[in-house]
Amino acid sequence: MIVVTAPTSRIGRQLLTHLLPDADADADGGTDRGAVGRADGGGTAIRVIARRPDALPTLVRERAEVVVGSHGEPDVVAKAFVGADTVFWLAPPVLTAATLEDAYLEFTRPAAAAIRDSGVRRVVTVSALGRGTPVADRAGLVTASLAMEDMIAATGVAQRALALPTFMDNWLRQITAIRDQGVIASTANGDLRSPTCATGDIAARAADLLREDTWTGQGSVAVLGPQDLTGHELADIMSDVFGRPIRYQRISVQEQYDGLVGAGWSAAMARGLVEMMTAKNDGLDNGEPRTPASTSPTTFRRWCEQVLRPAVLG
Repeated sequence: MIVVTAPTSRIGRQLLTHLLPDADADADGGTDRGAVGRADGGGTAIRVIARRPDALPTLVRERAEVVVGSHGEPDVVAKAFVGADTVFWLAPPVLTAATLEDAYLEFTRPAAAAIRDSGVRRVVTVSALGRGTPVADRAGLVTASLAMEDMIAATGVAQRALALPTFMDNWLRQITAIRDQGVIASTANGDLRSPTCATGDIAARAADLLREDTWTGQGSVAVLGPQDLTGHELADIMSDVFGRPIRYQRISVQEQYDGLVGAGWSAAMARGLVEMMTAKNDGLDNGEPRTPASTSPTTFRRWCEQVLRPAVLG
């Protein structure tokens, strides 16, 4: 049994297309493709935890067992982890959390207890790059994410933490500025070359780990994308894809903080993101050696062509 948390998130939804083939094929309201049982292609049963089952694709509801509720609630994870061998753990972005500890550690604490009590053998955790770097203890959201990873590891369960850089998909938050102003903006140093990865590649790597039932121990798995790029290079690639100029604009941390709070983020979460971005400028994402194993396939150009361009034009 594989348990998937956050199944309606960008990563979780794509993960389920690997574990339950055709699980995203519900654009027309769902197509009956025959009863295949509540299992992935290899016969492993799939269970998802969802606060809103109606937000799941039709084929996920048909093929997976659904436990209704938040995976931050003790009774929900206690029920969902019964009989589970492997868990995919993703803490959702609680943008209004009063503290980073509430968003990551307190949210995860019930799951850690349920992992111990239920006998879960393996956990694949969505985490971040930066462990071992000089700025890891002052990296806001990343510092909290690494502490969450440690909390799960303290249960004694075998764990693979997905050590992730900035997501390509984050640029989807700037569709209006890209379309109307030809600008992408960030506090990142525009000349700093850093890794960036597609959430589709994260989902594919997670699926491989969830289906493999022989690994033991605890460790991290980096997903770095195919190459390191600067902010200006990202804008140049966008310009090529859209056939018009897109420029990179660096903004101040105060501008970013004010924008986040104005959009409804709590002060603590906004500070956490600003601190993370500051740490990235200081090398947070540049401490992981690139290897063939950590180099994921989706290029930024391909992601722009397949994901960003349709979103902007649509």
